[in-house]
Amino acid sequence: MTIHEKPAGSVLETVGKTPLVELAAGPLDVQIYAKLETFNPGGSVKDRIGKYMLEKLLERGEISPGGTVIEPTAGNTGIGLAIAANVLGLNAIFMVPEQFSREKHQLMRALGAEIISIPSDEGMKRAIERAHELASEMENAIVPQQFSNPLNAEAHYNTTGPEIYHALEGSVGALVLGCGTVGTLTGTARFMREKISDIYVAAVEPEGSVFGRLLGQDSEEAEYNIEGIGTHDTSNKELFETELVDEVIQVSDRNAHSEVKRLAEEEGHLTASSSGAASWAAIQTAHKIARGELEVPYNNVVTLFPDSGERYLSNNIYASYEEWVSDEE
Repeated sequence: MTIHEKPAGSVLETVGKTPLVELAAGPLDVQIYAKLETFNPGGSVKDRIGKYMLEKLLERGEISPGGTVIEPTAGNTGIGLAIAANVLGLNAIFMVPEQFSREKHQLMRALGAEIISIPSDEGMKRAIERAHELASEMENAIVPQQFSNPLNAEAHYNTTGPEIYHALEGSVGALVLGCGTVGTLTGTARFMREKISDIYVAAVEPEGSVFGRLLGQDSEEAEYNIEGIGTHDTSNKELFETELVDEVIQVSDRNAHSEVKRLAEEEGHLTASSSGAASWAAIQTAHKIARGELEVPYNNVVTLFPDSGERYLSNNIYASYEEWVSDEE
């Protein structure tokens, strides 16, 4: 578990240094490890960028104490930003598409943030537009813009990547990470590439997402229920660096949901659909390594579980596949 030997000065000092845990699934001769980001104070990987981005924006003078952070978000980034804003003396307003989990809405409000709901049919694109419109109408307001801000990837280059590298003493064979804003993937992969040039890097997306098109892969656009990763529009995915990624692996809703249930029932991991997709892709990658179909510098695979399944209970994440899909629809 995360170790804190001395009292922390604030909750921000508890962000990061999350545990890397070996999974029981996969072939015997290829280890699979998952970074458990639910150990962050806000319960997700997005606490890392909430802390890092706001500290840097204040340091640069792009916003000053008392100002307002306005961000389009599905929830986890909002929670991470709200925690950091509270400690750093900032206000927070979030543009949130209505279809995302109710738990996230409640947590953002509990942290003192104002929530502006965006109709589901207008989606994240409209949320982004509305955030910038509101910021232009206010003084001392800024849109950190997780989808395009290099600070997103930089946070993971400086924290997530080094943590994984040092935990495995520099022996990382494959990195398999989900991609939504792409910051976690890009920052972590960039750090790893600099340390281990022949590491294999795969991005994970739902079937129906189109990140694969950026690598020239055939990706048929369709609806999907996996939350937190994937895209229908690559035009705002400026953080995706194609030279860092060897392959984009697509995961079906059914396989992701099946893995969510397996992780809970067999290994005690309470995860959600993006973690289920990442775990499934990591297991398939491990089997390819074991069969000699994929050459890697070390016989292991590292993935990351972004958050906890408790955040999606209202979406029937642990019910049958049919109930989960029905609820999402």
